[in-house]
Amino acid sequence: MSSFISPTDTDLSTDRLILRSWTPGEAGAVLDGSRLAHWAEDFPSEGDRVIAGLFGEHPGWLGEYGHRQIIERSTGLVVGAIGLFWPPGDGTVEIGYGIVASRRGRGYAPEATRALTAFAYTAPDVHTVYADVELSNPPSVRVLEKAGFERWSSEENMARFRATMPGPAQR
Repeated sequence: MSSFISPTDTDLSTDRLILRSWTPGEAGAVLDGSRLAHWAEDFPSEGDRVIAGLFGEHPGWLGEYGHRQIIERSTGLVVGAIGLFWPPGDGTVEIGYGIVASRRGRGYAPEATRALTAFAYTAPDVHTVYADVELSNPPSVRVLEKAGFERWSSEENMARFRATMPGPAQR
């Protein structure tokens, strides 16, 4: 295992993934077009570039409950990103995610979404994690369904999904 994927105290781990907080240097590399050795060939995606560009305006996104890179344990490569749009409001926080094209279809997005959602519930006062998805994006809808989210509203082209913290009897 390379030193890059050696677990740290702030990492979240699943069977196949490590979710590691972005560093300012990695965000800078995304923005200036540099390639880091621990990135999958098709990382970063356009969505990753957008998020990296917003870190300056939203410093909380680089904090403990913010955005993370998705690292494939078997290769040590960054294959996507996932994040909570911190801080929460009224006990709810939005989640967003993306996996590079070369790693889609492996179940990484639902696996990472379940892990980060469970972690979000450890924050004070967070009881609901939600995502807004364009209905023209059925793969993203399936990610949320596989991660255990429920659709609770739909508008013309958008659906809102949510996961609510289990009650004490369900934990």
